[in-house]
Amino acid sequence: MSVPEQGLYIDLLSQCRLFYGIEPNALSPLLTQLGAQRRQYAKNALLLRPEESHGRIGILLEGRAYVQREEYSGARTLLTELEPGDLFGEAFACAPDTALPPDICARAADFCAVLWLDFGQVLRHPSLDPAHKTALVSNMLAVLAEKDLLLSRRIGHLSKRSTREKLLSYLFEQSQRCGSSSFLIPFDRQALADYLCVDRSAMSAALSRLRAEGLIEYHRSQFTLTERFHELF
Repeated sequence: MSVPEQGLYIDLLSQCRLFYGIEPNALSPLLTQLGAQRRQYAKNALLLRPEESHGRIGILLEGRAYVQREEYSGARTLLTELEPGDLFGEAFACAPDTALPPDICARAADFCAVLWLDFGQVLRHPSLDPAHKTALVSNMLAVLAEKDLLLSRRIGHLSKRSTREKLLSYLFEQSQRCGSSSFLIPFDRQALADYLCVDRSAMSAALSRLRAEGLIEYHRSQFTLTERFHELF
């Protein structure tokens, strides 16, 4: 990626968890050392599979994308949604080849742009600033730990027996994370159903019942938890 192109995204990249502790004015030369390349993708385009990672990590610059499990039957399980500034592919880059699950991929939810970095250069590049190397490795460990916590919370939702209980668990967690009873979730209805591993029609019916019971209010992806909801927790 050229220096002018890098400049367009410096503010966004400086907020990326991978670059915490690194001054914005040091990002352009650092990106060059990491072999930064910007690529554009159409909606539904495949961004990354484990066997194609080769130590690369991606940072979403524009648009939205999903990390999901895609089975041979065509069924999919949504693992997470990516928004501009989000890092992905870090587990693929750090795990040994024998540990990579073949059915996990990243796919564009709409038109998007991705900045690809060769994370292996953190260890191999001869002129990389030692302070930057330390920050990058430390930040990567923090990213992996945060992703592990997110996975643990998702497992908590999926362990619930009914669609209703999964929704209650997920909505309560989102409220806690936002610090408010009103919040915007990052999924549309189909994506939320995929994330919770439930049938979309059954989920929509469960949402309608929760609203009829006076527990929630919602419009599209905006949700509000009522006082009656909080009495359950």
